[in-house]
Amino acid sequence: MQELCQLERAIIAAMILVTGGTGFIGKALIRHLVDNGYKVRTLIRPSQESPRLPKGIPIEVAVASFNDLRGLRAAMVGIDTVYHLAGVERRGVRADLLETDIQGTRALVNSAVEAGVDRFFTVSHLGADRASAYPVFKAKAIAEEHIRRSGIDYTILRTAIVFGPGDGFTTGIAQLLYGLPFILLLPRGGETLIQPFWVEDLVTCLTWALDEDDTRKQVYEIGGPEFLSLREVVENVMQAIGVRRVIVSAHPYFLRTLPVILEYFLPG
Repeated sequence: MQELCQLERAIIAAMILVTGGTGFIGKALIRHLVDNGYKVRTLIRPSQESPRLPKGIPIEVAVASFNDLRGLRAAMVGIDTVYHLAGVERRGVRADLLETDIQGTRALVNSAVEAGVDRFFTVSHLGADRASAYPVFKAKAIAEEHIRRSGIDYTILRTAIVFGPGDGFTTGIAQLLYGLPFILLLPRGGETLIQPFWVEDLVTCLTWALDEDDTRKQVYEIGGPEFLSLREVVENVMQAIGVRRVIVSAHPYFLRTLPVILEYFLPG
């Protein structure tokens, strides 16, 4: 009984810092952590816009950019665990992966080490590799390396595509279907297999790992319970929103280049 009381007091005293707390995964994670009795502080970057914080959930807020070392040190005061979810990949080809995903991660983990933080969690991607032709996968691999070399007790979850309300995946497909007339281009006709991972399952894993010491200094690769082709996912979205488009096969290189061309001629 005494040990249980000590554990409960430790949970109550623990403060967790979540970056990316206004994002799709971050909001779900904060809700899970607070529901499990943890105190949460979220780090948000300075902005003239009001942050879209989780509603109805008691959290602290620290305001600092990743290049503000003094602000990061202040955000780390009293922090026991960091969940690093912030990233800019949803901004497309205009995303500054070097500044945020690479240099930002390095600055954050160095501040965590300096502050004596016990655990550092981050969400990466299946396929993260420094040699990847995809900038996001390359950036995630470099960020992982900074974390592993820092000496902190880390847990890295490399996930498949995460989906759920407000995601950038199914929502993005729906926006494409609404915006493009008649046809939808898919790499190799949508034959690529993916393992969509429900966001609630992901944040459950992240919360569960906090209580398991065996997850320290580990990298896990996780995905959903079934493989689906990209074409199947698109067809499911079409059915859900009541839109039909003809799926046309295209070379992956063309599809990687197309957003760059569109953003060059159609700046927004």
